[in-house]
Amino acid sequence: MSRIDESKEFVPVRFAVLTVSDTRSVEEDKSGDTLCDRIKAAGHDLADRDLLPDERDLIADRLRTWCADPEIDVVLSTGGTGLTGRDVTVEAHRDVYEKEIDAFGTVFTHVSMAKIGTSAVQSRACGGVANGTFLFALPGSPGACKDAWDEILSLQFDYRHRPCNFVEIMPRLDEHLRRK
Repeated sequence: MSRIDESKEFVPVRFAVLTVSDTRSVEEDKSGDTLCDRIKAAGHDLADRDLLPDERDLIADRLRTWCADPEIDVVLSTGGTGLTGRDVTVEAHRDVYEKEIDAFGTVFTHVSMAKIGTSAVQSRACGGVANGTFLFALPGSPGACKDAWDEILSLQFDYRHRPCNFVEIMPRLDEHLRRK
C-alpha cells in the first residue's frame, strides 16, 4: 500500500510534455493541456512543451534533445501509442531508451482495465530512462492521461511517496556515465 509521508518535504520535478499528432494543433491539444495542468497543480515545473507529427525520427530527436537538457527531469509524451500504421511514438521512445521501465506498461494496463475494460489491450504505453531522464509514452486521450498521472505518475514523482518513488533515485540514473 502506498502512502505520502507528510514529514518529508515536497521536491518539485521539471517536466516536458510532447504531444504527437498529425491532426491536432496546440490550441486543440486537450491531452497535453491535461498533463500540463496536472503537473503544475501538483507543484512541479513545466520546463517545455511541443507538438510534433507522427514521425519517428522527429519524435526521437525531440526526446534526445530534452534528455540532454539539464533543466528537464521527465518527458511525458501523449499520442501515437496505438496500433495503426502512423502510431510510432513507442518505437521512437525505444530508439532513445537506455533502460525500459517494463512494469509501467503493465501497471498502466491494469489501471486502464478498471476504466475501459478489455479495450486497454490496444494501448502500448511505455516508460524508460535515457541520459538520466525519465520518459513515458501515454495514449492520446485526455482520460488516459488523467489515469496515468492520477494513479501512477503523480505518486511516483512525489518524493514523499512511500515505500519508494522515482524522485529519490533520480540522482543515480546516470551514474553509469560517471564510472571510470
